[in-house]
Amino acid sequence: MISLKLPVSEEEVRKLKVGDEVSLNGIMVLGRDNAHAWMYEEKPNEIRNLLKGTVIYHCGPVVKKVDDEWIFVAAGPTTSIREEPYQGDVLKEYDLRAVIGKGGMGDKTLAALKEHGAVYLHAIGGTAALLAKAVVKVHDVLKLEEFGIPEAMWVIEVKDFPTVVTMDSHGQSLHQVIKGKSNIVADKLISG
Repeated sequence: MISLKLPVSEEEVRKLKVGDEVSLNGIMVLGRDNAHAWMYEEKPNEIRNLLKGTVIYHCGPVVKKVDDEWIFVAAGPTTSIREEPYQGDVLKEYDLRAVIGKGGMGDKTLAALKEHGAVYLHAIGGTAALLAKAVVKVHDVLKLEEFGIPEAMWVIEVKDFPTVVTMDSHGQSLHQVIKGKSNIVADKLISG
C-alpha cells in the first residue's frame, strides 16, 4: 500500500501505476455533476488554492449534523463517467492531481491525466459506511444552499482512505483493458 499525503506533487503522482493500492491522507474535496459544471463554466477563482495538488472525489455523501459539526455517515463513490465532459478541463484548470470515483472515465480524461500528471483512483462501491470512517473532519462545505447536500462541495480531511489506481499518468487504463477482454469473450459467445 502506497501512502500519499495530500496535497501531493506531480512528481509523486507520476510514480503511480495502474494496479497500485493507495491510501490517502489529508484534505480532499467532493464534487459531482453541479460542482463540475460550475467549475467548468464559471471557473471560480475562490477554489483554486483549495483544489491545487489535491483530489476531487465523485461522491454524494450521507451526512448528519451533530451540534455544529457535520459527520459523514456514508461516503461511497458515484459513477464517474458522468463527469467526462468536464473532468479533463477541470483537472488542468485547478491543478488537481487525482480523481476518485467508480467505473473509470473516458479517453478525454485519460489524455488529461497523462498530459497533466494525474491519476484516476477507484474507490470500492458498496463500502460507503466503511469509507465514511476514513473521514476524520469536515472542514467546509461550499455551495450547500445552491446545490444541496449530495451535490455540494465538501472539504474533508481523510486518514487512510483506500483506493486503487485504475487510470494513470502514463496513458494506461485498467477499465479499457477489462472492456477489451470482455468484448472478446462477448464476441465468442455471440458467434457461438
